[in-house]
Amino acid sequence: MTQEEYRQSCMDVVYLASCAVKGKTPDGDRVAGMDLKKLYTAAERHLLTGITAMSLEGAEVKDDAFTQAKGKAIRKVATFDVERAAVLAGLEEAGIWYMPLKGSVLKDCYPRIGMRQMADNDILFDAARAGDLRTIMESLGFTTERFGVSAHDIYHKPPLANFEMHRALFNPGSNEAIYSYYLNIRDKMIRDEGTGYGYHLSPEDFYIYMTAHEYKHYAAGGTGLRSLLDTYVYLTKKGDALDWPYIAGELDKLEIAEFEAQNRALAFHLFEGEELTESDREMLDYILGSGTYGTAKNHVENEVARRGKLGYLLSRAFLPYRLMCTLYPVLKKVPVLLPFCWVHRWIHALVHEGVRKKAAFQWKTALQINQK
Repeated sequence: MTQEEYRQSCMDVVYLASCAVKGKTPDGDRVAGMDLKKLYTAAERHLLTGITAMSLEGAEVKDDAFTQAKGKAIRKVATFDVERAAVLAGLEEAGIWYMPLKGSVLKDCYPRIGMRQMADNDILFDAARAGDLRTIMESLGFTTERFGVSAHDIYHKPPLANFEMHRALFNPGSNEAIYSYYLNIRDKMIRDEGTGYGYHLSPEDFYIYMTAHEYKHYAAGGTGLRSLLDTYVYLTKKGDALDWPYIAGELDKLEIAEFEAQNRALAFHLFEGEELTESDREMLDYILGSGTYGTAKNHVENEVARRGKLGYLLSRAFLPYRLMCTLYPVLKKVPVLLPFCWVHRWIHALVHEGVRKKAAFQWKTALQINQK
């Protein structure tokens, strides 16, 4: 598929997703001109196969790949709902506070189950009770995939249940303004009615968080069309009732006000079928090339642009203390071990093939970038 064909297929995905969330039947002539194989490739890259399939069905177009993707999307959301209920019940019984995040909240803003596809289920919890949480998850049949080495622990139960249990909302290596802002997230959490330990954010604070999270990905490796659709759907549903002066003030603290304004404008121009501005097109080109979770190449290029080649290479070799603490918790008690942990990390990268390849790619890409 050529770059132009990919872009056209992405715009077809945008059109079909827009029809789906508005409850409109797509134009039959336009759908008839779509290449379904290329459409599927584009939709899959942006994790929008389920909603695209539902829109195609509205136009009475059947395709096996899309039909299967729709079924998987619905099953995954249903599975997550069941598994999440069991996990939250376990947290309640153990007296561990928790707050569901991201897709588990956003999915309820969409008209139909499965329209908002989910790769995993994210929950913020009391980090001081991480060991107790692990016991709960394993008692429910989950396997611990990663524990104690970053801001979130990962648990998996076949075939579909992936849970990311967040000790914090952002890693120390994230944007400093965002990381510092969310250190005190408990101050903004609101107790759920009918629970002892469940919490949620106000509609305004949830929008601020989803924007900060999107910016983290956008500024790193990039983010895809699903994030733009989330923004459009959330604001279409709640925007008129939001306290925008409060949101503006908080976005200024986070230093992402300009990003939010541009991102919001693009989302509405795109899904309302309006003419795109020059800044819209520039941002959209980056997003289309990023896919749902961004690319490693984008990440390296963005970091080199921000730090310079030498600064980037040094930042990869000598991670900051706060980030190293997530990889080596012993540093919180014995900070003087930091140099030895750096050396251990380098050796680990040399010994383990996957880590070695990733590190080699980052360094090679950084060295090849031509800074103007």
